Amino acid sequence: METIIRSIRNDLRLSMNGIAATSMREKGVHYRMNFGVDLMRIREIALRYVPDVMLAETLWKEDVRELKILATLLYPVDRFTSDAADRWVVSITNQEIREQACRNLFQQISFAGELVNLWIVNEIEEIRATGYWLFARLCITRAPSLEMVESELILERAVSDLKSESMLLRQAALNVLKYHGRLSERNREDVLQKVACFNDSTDPYEQEILDQLHFEFGLSD
Repeated sequence: METIIRSIRNDLRLSMNGIAATSMREKGVHYRMNFGVDLMRIREIALRYVPDVMLAETLWKEDVRELKILATLLYPVDRFTSDAADRWVVSITNQEIREQACRNLFQQISFAGELVNLWIVNEIEEIRATGYWLFARLCITRAPSLEMVESELILERAVSDLKSESMLLRQAALNVLKYHGRLSERNREDVLQKVACFNDSTDPYEQEILDQLHFEFGLSD
């Protein structure tokens, strides 16, 4: 295991991009270590190694950007349990890792829809945001586990979080409405009905949400 991790670290050092790493830090994204390696290169590095639970768990625990992303690529999907999901979701520290975890791992597991149902009702905003992003990924890929998601529940939660003080949560909630509405005409009507209370609103933010949804669904003037 130690030999494999040393090899991975060496691969990262050879691909290091100091300018990219500095840019991330300036934007407020902090890790104990960040090699600034682009995502395509990280995926290429992952292909060199055999997916393994212990390896992925070890990499995930490191506060190193690239190691966390590699962990999401090297965890055997069929061995990722609900307990592991509960542990991982609470340790997601920023949006990039959230998106990579949802794309590379969470969306592929058979019970992803059940995770959405659990995470979107969690009191911790970051976990709810992860639930919303996972739902968006399920919509994009039209994954079978999408059928597990309680549509009424996620729409209600998303509309409620549109008014959150957290910009992260507001954007994640808006994405839920957009991607859900893309799936069918009926879904689109359900979304517009949920935000119908914004129609007569004088709040610029609520009007902007309506404008975005109308544009998304091809209803703009």
